[in-house]
Amino acid sequence: MKHLLINLVSRGTEMNFVGFRSDVRTLDEPTWLTKNTMAAGFKTAEPLEYHRSFLKENCRPDGRELGEFRTTTLNIGSISTADGSALVKIGNTTVMCGIKGELANPPVDAPNKGYIVPNVDLPPLCSSRFRPGPPGERAQAASQFIADVIESSAVIQKEDLCIVKGKLCWVLYCDIMCLDFDGNLLDACLIALLAALKNARLPEVTVNKETEAPEVNLESRRSLNIHKHPVGASFIVFDDSIMIVDPTAEEESLSTATITVVTDEEERLCALHKPGGTSLSGEKLQNCISRATTRHKEVRKLIDKVIQSAKTPK
Repeated sequence: MKHLLINLVSRGTEMNFVGFRSDVRTLDEPTWLTKNTMAAGFKTAEPLEYHRSFLKENCRPDGRELGEFRTTTLNIGSISTADGSALVKIGNTTVMCGIKGELANPPVDAPNKGYIVPNVDLPPLCSSRFRPGPPGERAQAASQFIADVIESSAVIQKEDLCIVKGKLCWVLYCDIMCLDFDGNLLDACLIALLAALKNARLPEVTVNKETEAPEVNLESRRSLNIHKHPVGASFIVFDDSIMIVDPTAEEESLSTATITVVTDEEERLCALHKPGGTSLSGEKLQNCISRATTRHKEVRKLIDKVIQSAKTPK
């Protein structure tokens, strides 16, 4: 009996000892979780210093280099009820553009021209920073920017939208909606607009000579004549000196200036948008323009590839 009790005590001690070691091992395992939690806390408490710690190493929190764009994807013809449409993703930023053509009377001061009406919508579903109701300041500024680019780049000649001089023309409503906002809105809007315009096909319209009423043939459609291909490249200035391309929403909130450069296929400067902030030297501005022309080639190649893929029979 004494021998049996000694065995039971020994086993019990051994079992308790093994269980204790197991508990210690469990405490050591989540060390990486603690480090990640500390990093997340540092990012929340000191976002500026958090980003500076990466910029010192010439990289960014998402792993990109300072002059590197996020992955850009494009899909066209996403909206079956529109005359043309495109869906663009730059990183997490997602923008959709739908083109809808309607018939109207030409403007009195330009009887041989049609209309192009862009509108950018930033609904609350894309980011908590936007509120429901009338368009906010950022949405209005984006709409005006798109309108200015359309006008300055001559992406479409408004004369091409005239059907009968002084009597009938097309109005192209370009509705651009942000589905997910994570910075660099203007670049995504321009790509979506350009791709949607290239995807658009308007029905053939004739005017009845007897009744002078327009007759629309939905079975016969034609593509728009795209004269220029404006593409934007956006940058931010960090700490009044460091230039960063394709900023995220968080990087934009910490920047001291933003700038968007729009160029076309002839490397012509179509538009330059800089809403205040830190001034830029001529050298830095030239670097932005040079990077924008390179970006134009990349985006143009992507759009042409997607358009061609859509035309190829499956």
